[in-house]
Amino acid sequence: MTGVASLAPWLGGALLVSGVAVGVSRRRDLIVRWCAWAVGVPVVTAAFWWGRLGVALLAGVVAVIAVLEFGALTRLPRAERAVLATAVPGLIVAAAWAPDQVWRVGAVGALALAAVPLVTGDAEHGLRRLGTSLLGLVWLGTLAALAPLGTVALALFAAVSVADVVAFFAGQRLGGPRLSQLSPAKRWSGTLCGAAAGLGVLTLLSAWSWPAALAVAVGGPAGDLVESLVKRGAGTKDSGQWLADGSGGLLDRIDSLVGALVMLVVVG
Repeated sequence: MTGVASLAPWLGGALLVSGVAVGVSRRRDLIVRWCAWAVGVPVVTAAFWWGRLGVALLAGVVAVIAVLEFGALTRLPRAERAVLATAVPGLIVAAAWAPDQVWRVGAVGALALAAVPLVTGDAEHGLRRLGTSLLGLVWLGTLAALAPLGTVALALFAAVSVADVVAFFAGQRLGGPRLSQLSPAKRWSGTLCGAAAGLGVLTLLSAWSWPAALAVAVGGPAGDLVESLVKRGAGTKDSGQWLADGSGGLLDRIDSLVGALVMLVVVG
């Protein structure tokens, strides 16, 4: 596996090539999304260059924003959002500097989330609140894997990002059966083309392994569908509105990466 210094030129080149392609398309929505990546890719690369501390700080900021978006989507009360916004960064800190304590930190977070509806005595919605908040802890808590994985996580980020872009364009061009009713715009043709492109990126970056391949080909699309499931339940199209021109929120940008991390943690 190459280091961050070796990966940086490839990431910059991919960003440049994708920028040219997006510019040729003249689609405003794609241009806005590319601009978000033009800011995000250097920030992510710099964090990994800084080392474990940089990755942990980046993961912590991303986790808090993602938790707030998840809480708003699922209409979690402020108490659960506050506990999640503490527990998930706690998992990130533990994974980075005290990996043997990760399960203990996760258990404390889960107990704290269970205590909230119990203390408030919410008999009507308590079970839903507990299930939703535990889903957020498990799903977004996987961001804790970023720091221990190091440059493997950076390569995974690149591969999943390329897979998403290729899947979007290929699905529109090729059509065919839908991937899932949860996300009618996604097609099997696009998903397969995206997986092939993502695996190609892993090979190019010398990051190929069967766990990484499964993470990109299966975990990435699955993560996207999990967020679609959450958004369907919330009756909304995007996780947030803070990105320009309807580009959504942070969860819309990292859902595939989170799914890939879950798969890598399970099978790696």
